[in-house]
Amino acid sequence: MRAWSITILVLVAALSAPGDVIRLKNGRTIWADQIREKKDRVEYDVGEDTYAIPKSAVDRIDAGGVAPQHTSTAGSRDVPEFTPPTPTFSHEADITEKVIRDGEVDSDALSALEREGKPELAATGYFLAGKHEADHGNLPQAKHYLETALRFQPGNSTLLTYYSACLYRTGHAPEAVSYAERAVRADPDSPDAHAMLGFVQFASDHTADAIRAWKKSLKLRPDATISQYLARAERETTAESEFSQHESSHFNLHFEGKQTPESFRRDLLATLESDYDDLVRDLGFSPHNTIIVTLYTEQAFFDVTRAPSWVGAVNDGKLRIPISGITSMTSELTHVLKHELAHSFVTQMSAGRCPAWLHEGIAQLEEGRSSATHGRPLAQVFVAEREIPYNVLEGSFMQFSSPEATLAYAESLAAAEYIRDTYGMSDLPRILERLSQGSSTEAALRSTIHADYRQLRDELAKWLKDKYGE
Repeated sequence: MRAWSITILVLVAALSAPGDVIRLKNGRTIWADQIREKKDRVEYDVGEDTYAIPKSAVDRIDAGGVAPQHTSTAGSRDVPEFTPPTPTFSHEADITEKVIRDGEVDSDALSALEREGKPELAATGYFLAGKHEADHGNLPQAKHYLETALRFQPGNSTLLTYYSACLYRTGHAPEAVSYAERAVRADPDSPDAHAMLGFVQFASDHTADAIRAWKKSLKLRPDATISQYLARAERETTAESEFSQHESSHFNLHFEGKQTPESFRRDLLATLESDYDDLVRDLGFSPHNTIIVTLYTEQAFFDVTRAPSWVGAVNDGKLRIPISGITSMTSELTHVLKHELAHSFVTQMSAGRCPAWLHEGIAQLEEGRSSATHGRPLAQVFVAEREIPYNVLEGSFMQFSSPEATLAYAESLAAAEYIRDTYGMSDLPRILERLSQGSSTEAALRSTIHADYRQLRDELAKWLKDKYGE
C-alpha cells in the first residue's frame, strides 16, 4: 500500500465556508449554516447543532458571506486535523463502502477483511475506520483502529504519522515521538511526517529538535502554518537561550536564574504540586506527561506568545507565565498557577475538544473564583438578553477586546458554577469525557445535564436572577 497523502493543520482550517450572519443588538455576530425566523425567536444551525435566541436580541440578519477564522483558545492544545486521503488503489472505494455504513464503522466488515489474509487490504480498512473516528472526534476509538492497522503494516509512514497525531491529541506526545521518528525513517521525503515529528517534539520540550524537523518539512513543501509554528519556536528558543531547568514529580520548570531566587522556585513547584493533587481529586484524572512551566519577564512573555495585552498567562500545551518583579509567591500568582494548570487537565480530559467557555469556566472554578463578583450586573445582562451567546464562546477569547473578554469570562464562570451547583461537580468531568468521545458540545450537555444551549441559557438566567437579583 503506497502512502496516503495528508495535510496536517494545527490551527483552524484554512478554507472558510460561506454562510448567513445574525447581527445582535449588543454588537456581536453569529455565523450560521441555516437560519429560520419564528414568532418570538430566531433558530439557526451550526453543523449538527440547532440553537435559538430571542428575536428581541437580533438587530438584523444578513445572507451570504465568509465567517472569520480565529486562533485556538488560550488553554487548549493546538491539535492536528486531517484532510481526506487521496485514492490509493482501485479497491479503496469498495473498502470504504464496506467499512463505513450509514455513518458508522462496520466491525463485521473489518473482521471480514482480516479473514481475507491480505495485510494491505486489512490495513486500509482499519485506517479508514480510524480516520472516520478521528474526523468525528472519537480519538480513543480512532487510536484503537490505527493500532490495528499498524499490526498489518508497521512500516507505513502515513499510518505512523496518523497514529502519532492521535497520540498527540490525546496527551501522549512523548510516546508519539518514537512513532513519528519511524514515520520519517520510512519516508524521509514526506513533509507531513517531518511536520508531525516537529509537533510531538515541541510538545515534549525538545524545541531545538522540533525546529529542525519543521525546517525539513518546509524545505520539502512550503506551508504557512508550519512557518508560523517554526517562527514561534524560534522566538521561544531566543527568549529561553540562557534559561535553567528544575524538575519535580509532575513539572519541568524553565526559568531565568537572575529573575527567580531558589526559594521562590522551590515554593512555586510546591504550590504546583499541591494544585495538581487538588485537580486530580476534583476532576478524577491525572495528566499523562510532565507539564512544562516557563517563567518569563513581561517583555519576553509577549514577545514569545504574541498575546493580547489583557492576557495574564497562556497555556498552549505549556504554561507560560510572566513574573516581572515577583520574587516570592503571591496570592495573585497562586490563582494564576491553578487556573493555568486546570487548563492542562481539561485539555487532556477532552482530547483538545473542550469549548473555550467550559475551559475557562472550570479553570476559574478551580482557582476559587465565584460568580458573586459579577453576579448582579451579569444577571442584568441576561435579563436584557445582551449576553454573548454560548456558541459564540466556543471559540477563542483572544480576539475579544478587554471589556468583551471580561463578559466572556464572567459568563463562562457562571455556567460552570451553575452546572456544579445544580447537577454536581462530577457532571463537569462527564461532559469532558463525552467531548473526548466525539460529541459536539450541545450533545455532551444533553447527555449529562439534559439541556441544550437554549435551555442552559434560560436556566442560567433564572439561576442568576434568583441568586443575585436583577
